[in-house]
Amino acid sequence: MTAATTEAPAVETVPTLEMVQPILGFPAARHFTIVDHHDSLLRTLQCLDDTDLRFLVVPPNVFYPDYAPVVSDQVVEDLEITAESDVLLLVLLSAPDGLATATVNLRAPLVINVRTRRAAQVVLEDQDHPLAAPLQS
Repeated sequence: MTAATTEAPAVETVPTLEMVQPILGFPAARHFTIVDHHDSLLRTLQCLDDTDLRFLVVPPNVFYPDYAPVVSDQVVEDLEITAESDVLLLVLLSAPDGLATATVNLRAPLVINVRTRRAAQVVLEDQDHPLAAPLQS
């Protein structure tokens, strides 16, 4: 027998990312969480300031194993990065016609400090990375 209750069920707390440099075009969107999709490389970057705003993201190394962007010392300082193990790189995925023609933005990756939960979309200057790179397997 199960007793009825009016208590709210426990909700799992999901760590919040603070965007210290916002995603281009979305200056007010500062707080996000990453939602993993089971059995998939795709993740959703869900805005907590505007729940209608979300982005598909993927780890770039799966599709581009040699991808190693160089970020400025200022970004390292802003994100409080002290070790390489602090860093998680994700890239925005665009798939308007489905995954078969999806592309990723290698020019402006998301750099996340997993220790401090500070993040930034970093536009890489003087580096030869495309804005719309096709997915490679």
